[in-house]
Amino acid sequence: MFPRPNARHSQIAYVTNDLDRALAVWRDTFDVPAFHVFTNDMPGLESSHPFQLKIALANVGGTEIELIEPLHGSAPLHSEPLPADGRFAMCFHHVAMRITGKLTDYEAHMASLDAQAHPVAWTGGFADLMRYAYTDERGTLGHYVEHVWFDDDFYAQLASAIPVYPAR
Repeated sequence: MFPRPNARHSQIAYVTNDLDRALAVWRDTFDVPAFHVFTNDMPGLESSHPFQLKIALANVGGTEIELIEPLHGSAPLHSEPLPADGRFAMCFHHVAMRITGKLTDYEAHMASLDAQAHPVAWTGGFADLMRYAYTDERGTLGHYVEHVWFDDDFYAQLASAIPVYPAR
């Protein structure tokens, strides 16, 4: 699954039940002073499961760090590892493999995966600008793997908003 054409590890993601507190941990403990923060409420976002997330992104040493707060109980894939009693938590959730090239490269990547060994837990996308799928690797790796593709111009626009550390 990992050694595929046009695929590279690009991200480490954590889920939290308090994004502001998680941001403070990254700022005060790991010296990452700022993240690009947004919600995934853009019109046209498609998903196999309706969801709303608050997301924070920073590029640290060439790897994107993603912090995710599931909102309103709408994202069970992301809220499942969090404690039910509401105490603060930030839990490792997934790594992401970014698929570069054309949408057809993403489709070929997904078609190359053995669905029995790497079951798809969630899929979605945004117009012809982004596609993603999470494979459930918890039985072998202990976490999900996100497979994500962006149109080059769309990704450049997103990346321009993400703080980079160390600063270039």
